[in-house]
Amino acid sequence: MTDFPEGPATSPGFLLWHATLRWQRAMADALHPHDLTHAQFVLLASTWWLNGRDEPPSQSRLSELTGSDPRMTSEVVRRLAAKGLIEREQDPSDSRAKVLRVTPAGAAAAVAAIGSVEAADAAFFGPAATAAPGALLPILHALAER
Repeated sequence: MTDFPEGPATSPGFLLWHATLRWQRAMADALHPHDLTHAQFVLLASTWWLNGRDEPPSQSRLSELTGSDPRMTSEVVRRLAAKGLIEREQDPSDSRAKVLRVTPAGAAAAVAAIGSVEAADAAFFGPAATAAPGALLPILHALAER
């Protein structure tokens, strides 16, 4: 006998799967006009955010912050550099490492894309935030183990 006799609609994992797919479609739609994938957006916006705090990250720091696989981070950073949105520079404190900086075009792209993503997030998460004011972020932090 299953723990969910009413079917998959009462399974938290099944519902999270569907919510995730819907959210991913919303992100893809929001980022399409900016010619960015969601992975590119996350790495570009995170680099922009860290640069704004005078912390040019290494690829490993960026991977750690975003929870991205280091190899995937490297691939995506290369694509962002090819688009002229990020530059890799020699780390002055470690000759083996590179630090990342957004270019002026990258900063403009990050700011524009952040606006689109925030609007899409507000539309997507609005019903949940209205249903349980103040509960959504703590739940997401717990699920993300942050």
